[in-house]
Amino acid sequence: MLLDPPAWPAHGTLWSHLVSDASLHELRQFAQAAGLPDRGFDLDHYDAPAARHDELVAAGATPVDGRTLARRLATSGLRVPGHERAAAKRPALTDRWAALGDLPAVVGADLITRWAEPHRVYHGRLHLAAALDALDELLTASDVDAASAHTARLAVWFHDAVHDGEAGRDEERSAALVVKALATTPLTSDDVAEVERLVLLTAAHAPEPDDLLGGLVSDADLAVLGGSPQRYARYVHQVRAEYGHVPDGAFRAGRAAVLEQLLALPSLYATPAGRARWAVAAETNLRGELESLRA
Repeated sequence: MLLDPPAWPAHGTLWSHLVSDASLHELRQFAQAAGLPDRGFDLDHYDAPAARHDELVAAGATPVDGRTLARRLATSGLRVPGHERAAAKRPALTDRWAALGDLPAVVGADLITRWAEPHRVYHGRLHLAAALDALDELLTASDVDAASAHTARLAVWFHDAVHDGEAGRDEERSAALVVKALATTPLTSDDVAEVERLVLLTAAHAPEPDDLLGGLVSDADLAVLGGSPQRYARYVHQVRAEYGHVPDGAFRAGRAAVLEQLLALPSLYATPAGRARWAVAAETNLRGELESLRA
């Protein structure tokens, strides 16, 4: 656990960065035990006010200079690079919502606030930005008209808008939010129903072979599984930290069951573009994690 000097001004005080160069789960547990609020977590670190610096050191954080902290965090693989951080900030996401056209800004603002809820570590605004990027990549390689692409993008915006860590129920609540939030927009009832359907589909990631939009949305959500080994390792840390309240044994068993379910799918990715981009790396990543859980 590393803590740099309070040197970052904001809100009338100076702030330190609290990081772990080993585990986001460890970082979250330490911060919570020390009474730092979850809203202080910022993708790969906690912001800690100057008044808490000595107390955090006494609790076990190692004081280091800012350069050492940045280097150790980067070496750990847990650091979120600046370009990813920028894409996940509210202004960037607000611009992406506005690009969808004639939809209420208040709906987009509410969604961004939901994605930034402090209990989220993986299922947060970083995942939203990455899933939207992945969908754009798939759309470029697919024969989809503009209206269908718009529907798919809306589904990605809503697919984890409600996230309480209850598989199945989260997707149901997110789908219900689609109906409520889009009811008074220019979208037709058929359009809203299709977005609702696509959100529900992300619970199992098993679209029918002829369901192109379902495949696109499912593949965009699962794109992280086919990332580089470093990116995948960071994702694994994020998931464990998000479910930090679950004891290790129960988490390992539950996580192994999820991995086995994904590996048992006839094809993890439903679209040709998704399979070409991510299938080989995803299987390697999933099997590697499963083996580590069983070790």
